[in-house]
Amino acid sequence: MDGAAALPVIWSILPDARLVGGAVRDLLAGRITADFDLATAVPPQAILDRLRERGIKVVPTGLAHGTVTAVVKGRPYEITTLRRDVETDGRHAVVAWTDDWREDAARRDFTINAMSFGRDGVLWDYFGGENDLRAGKVRFVGTARQRIEEDGLRILRFFRFQARYGTGVPDPEAVEAIANTTARLSILSAERVWSELRRLLDVPDPIDAVRLMQRLGVLDAVLPGADVGRLAGLLKLAAPTDPLLRLAALARGPSARVAERFRLSTADAQKLDALRSGRCPVPGLDDDALRRLLADEAADRLVERSWLTQIDSPVTANEWDILRHRLRMMLRPVFPLSGRDAVKIGLVPGPMVGAILRDVGDWWRAGGCLADRAACLAQLARVAAERSGN
Repeated sequence: MDGAAALPVIWSILPDARLVGGAVRDLLAGRITADFDLATAVPPQAILDRLRERGIKVVPTGLAHGTVTAVVKGRPYEITTLRRDVETDGRHAVVAWTDDWREDAARRDFTINAMSFGRDGVLWDYFGGENDLRAGKVRFVGTARQRIEEDGLRILRFFRFQARYGTGVPDPEAVEAIANTTARLSILSAERVWSELRRLLDVPDPIDAVRLMQRLGVLDAVLPGADVGRLAGLLKLAAPTDPLLRLAALARGPSARVAERFRLSTADAQKLDALRSGRCPVPGLDDDALRRLLADEAADRLVERSWLTQIDSPVTANEWDILRHRLRMMLRPVFPLSGRDAVKIGLVPGPMVGAILRDVGDWWRAGGCLADRAACLAQLARVAAERSGN
């Protein structure tokens, strides 16, 4: 069941509800959308009550801000009560409920995000969002500086939307407001900064937006010393669209410091470090050398790292493509022995077993990781005998 199929169920309960935000923008732009967020004038508790009366699972995910999540056949739908800002502190807002759709739209960031669709298919567009979307113009609702002062995260959101939807010269008012409010970035949490930067780096071609960030001082505020040239080089190679791969090209300095700056998850921090360290295959290596690399790391990681090495390589793109194809086609070799095999031939468990297995492993790698289990067992016996003096 796709996301749109459940909308009639929700509209039968909340007939005044409208699609809002990204779903409207993407539908108008002809883009595939998976998330369908809705807004309604119905107060949050009444939304909960109505949905539950109809047997629909509902989770009060952001009740203080008027948002609940209805789960229809396993798919979540965020439903938010219309709001107006009572007070803002540059990142968070105290809100009150309203039944005024225009007032709710006026508190949104960009005109292309302030539109709504009713159940009858009518588009409600109070600030010219549809025209801006068609013109490739990312424009703040109302006064750009005021919107940014309400929430500094909107600075980073501007570049993400500019990269995905913007064409031509960026909105001058937005550019001027951002240049004069970069200090607002200092109050943002590391997690939110990375969330926005990650989504920007996930855009097919973010380079113009990143260069604009650099020109306005935003990039240096969130990632000092960033190497935009290496990111541009990576993009020219048509490397996979992977935010962490792009961050590995863009960031300078130790990976641990970058991970700490953005408070990356353990998995992301480990991947970033692996991308920026370790051995990298290069065109011209023979099969034995590639198998030795594959014995230690999966082909996918070696392939990812190869893109970063290729940025500054004089070798042709075709040779790099051949190398990556060879890596993907090779079976990953697995050293066929373990500590049990050493114990079975009479070795006493302890440090000596590990040392002998490492010697055998080095011998196996030196031979291109081709020796089978029988050959490795024979080598194990020889090394054990040499170690014991027999």
